[in-house]
Amino acid sequence: MRNFEIICNNYIEQYIPSRIKDAMIYSLLAGGKRLRPKLLLACLSAYGKDETIGYPFACALEMVHTYSLIHDDLPAMDNDVLRRGRKTCHIEFDEATAILAGDGLLTAAFDVVANAEAPANQVVECTKVLAFCAGVNGMIYGQCLDMAAETKTITWDELELLHANKTGKLFAAPLMMAAVLSDDKEHLDTWKIIGEKLGLAFQIQDDILDVTKSPLELGKSNSDVENHKSTSVTLLGIEEAKKRCENLFMETKKMINSLQIDSTELIKLIESIQIREM
Repeated sequence: MRNFEIICNNYIEQYIPSRIKDAMIYSLLAGGKRLRPKLLLACLSAYGKDETIGYPFACALEMVHTYSLIHDDLPAMDNDVLRRGRKTCHIEFDEATAILAGDGLLTAAFDVVANAEAPANQVVECTKVLAFCAGVNGMIYGQCLDMAAETKTITWDELELLHANKTGKLFAAPLMMAAVLSDDKEHLDTWKIIGEKLGLAFQIQDDILDVTKSPLELGKSNSDVENHKSTSVTLLGIEEAKKRCENLFMETKKMINSLQIDSTELIKLIESIQIREM
């Protein structure tokens, strides 16, 4: 996506100047992989759509993702000090400002979607998808499971459910929104499953990288290791974790290839995720 930071910044610039706005910009424009926006645009391309129709929805997704990172990093959650290669929001500003910056980005995301230049029925459906995937039946539910798991050893099935929601649902959202914007409501459940599998694979990768890379190399803290959380590596061992990750990527690509779309660019993106080192 060309000039992604400029497009996102243009949305934020409409708000009244404040310390909260500064913190929102600090976190949103800090860089990152931008995988969720990229997934949405690649999926639109697979349907033969112009990617520009997806720009506001892509920005909204990144706003929601960034809000979740700000809140995850807070002392009450993971208490991290490094994110995207720089100080976390509450360290750069303060805890109260970070909380409000996260709140600001979450509400801004729905503002952006509501004002998108798309047919009204598509805007409504995309809003519903985003609310579902980011909310208490999706990412927030995953965060709830994550906090509950901090004081005990959990099973692989419990960890799988945690990651399918905390990470997977926000990988499903861009794929489902692209389907909505392409007038394909028939395959929404399929895209949801694909996103959940992809998110689980991504999180297993993170668990592996946390024990094979330094925080400096990753650009973020290894808080799961430091906090002795159950991870795919601690539960399965690194070799079995790698095997399951590989199988999940294979299943994801197989499901995508079964759809009647030109999945070339989307598969390329997934394969680039599969070989990531950070």
